[in-house]
Amino acid sequence: MNDEKNIKDTVRLMYEALDEKKASDITIIDISGLSVVADYFVIASADNIRQTAALCDNVEEKLSEQGIYPKQIEGRSTANWILMDYTDVILHIFDKENRLFYDIERIWKDGRRIVNIDEL
Repeated sequence: MNDEKNIKDTVRLMYEALDEKKASDITIIDISGLSVVADYFVIASADNIRQTAALCDNVEEKLSEQGIYPKQIEGRSTANWILMDYTDVILHIFDKENRLFYDIERIWKDGRRIVNIDEL
């Protein structure tokens, strides 16, 4: 993926796929200056594990339509925290309880929070 425009397009597609299935509290954090793991974290909440799984499926479908495939997906079987690794963009889909518990935003508070998707 590596090309900056492609990375940002991936983030936008993720955001749209999450929003389409009514994810709540979608957060984008630019961690490119902080980590070699990825350039962006996208974090979203779901009301229940059915919605968590539906969000994962929708993101995977929408991105695969554009030829973008995950390197790995973890947590699909329990669906309380699904991690979708797209190399330069990592998506965390949480149920609300686990999002509060793991508090990824606090851990990566030094990253630049993207407040508006148009900032990309």
